Amino acid sequence: MDCRPAPAGRPHFDIGDIVRRHRPALEATQGLTPTQRRVLSAIERCRTAALGGHLDVCRSCGYEQPAYNSCRNRHCPKCQGLAQEKWIDARSRRLLPVRHFHVVFTLPSELRALARFRSKILFDALFRAASETLLDLGRSRLGADLGITMVLHTWKRDLGFHPHVHAIVTAGGLALSGERWIDSSRRYLFPVEVMGELLRGKMIDALRAHHRRGDFDRFDDFEDPEGFERLIAKLAKVDWVVYAKKPFGRADHVLQYLGRYTHRVGIANSRLVDVTDRRVIFRTKNGKTATVTPVEFLRRFVQHVLPPGFVKIRHFGLLAGTCVASKLAVARRLLLQREKPVDARAPLPASWSERLLLLTGRDAHRCPRCGDALERTFLASSPRAPPSSVAA
Repeated sequence: MDCRPAPAGRPHFDIGDIVRRHRPALEATQGLTPTQRRVLSAIERCRTAALGGHLDVCRSCGYEQPAYNSCRNRHCPKCQGLAQEKWIDARSRRLLPVRHFHVVFTLPSELRALARFRSKILFDALFRAASETLLDLGRSRLGADLGITMVLHTWKRDLGFHPHVHAIVTAGGLALSGERWIDSSRRYLFPVEVMGELLRGKMIDALRAHHRRGDFDRFDDFEDPEGFERLIAKLAKVDWVVYAKKPFGRADHVLQYLGRYTHRVGIANSRLVDVTDRRVIFRTKNGKTATVTPVEFLRRFVQHVLPPGFVKIRHFGLLAGTCVASKLAVARRLLLQREKPVDARAPLPASWSERLLLLTGRDAHRCPRCGDALERTFLASSPRAPPSSVAA
């Protein structure tokens, strides 16, 4: 595998290289879904001549640099930076000037096999159960509607399958009467044990409903007529893990923090330590690393490809789309009457080159050697290039 030194400031290794080299071996040992194949095709062509691009030339010093188009696939580790900043820019207009809690809801290990079999059903159920848990507790314990943003992740740092949702929750909510803002405790939102019990009950109810409708037909573990009830019995006994962090000190920290989660994929190129034809070493956590074969690395990577069209970032309560012009607007007005307004983020420029300059300090229209203007020649894509926008 070609592992030449990378340009300064860029990762030394590229997941795209692993895909190009070892995808045939992966497909020889494991059947891939059409969506997984599309994702791998996008990643292996991302920022290569296959997608076209442009050639920048400086007539003053002779500098030349080709730049190829990105695939824009949401699973690609190289295509999320600008998308993340655009998302943060858009969401900043809905930010409420209050403290926020970070709460994580996790599917127990007993449900991972079923989640692989019917991922969309299980992920939708987790979103629904977690959001209803928070909204129900907000109404019963605070007498208020909360504002919630949730993001689905399916991985651990070693790329193991570990579905969970990150929730950023307002530390309080709009009173059910709509007349005032009610703050939560400054130390915690709700007891994690209570949230775990509610989550368990709601998920078990959802599983029973899907089972009655036949949504889990042909799942191996349920071929035994008692298989489903055995699973439910196990789920009723285990603790459902809910983790809550202390609230953010300032509201304007929320989006930067959440932005780290919204557009993250299972692994970034920057975590690759060493790549050869026989092994891939990547960083996990606490200074540790994992070593796997390239085929095993790809097998772990593709299990995190989401169902086509699946929405992994969702908003509930005050932040739901149906509440933006009503309850959210009322909550903002009430809060701004008592709080110092949060400084608004300057809107991102419209063009990609202006965004690049703002985010990185690099002027794409100037030669990095001498600073003179660059001349740009556009390069055609190959006939087999993927569509201009791939969002599998």
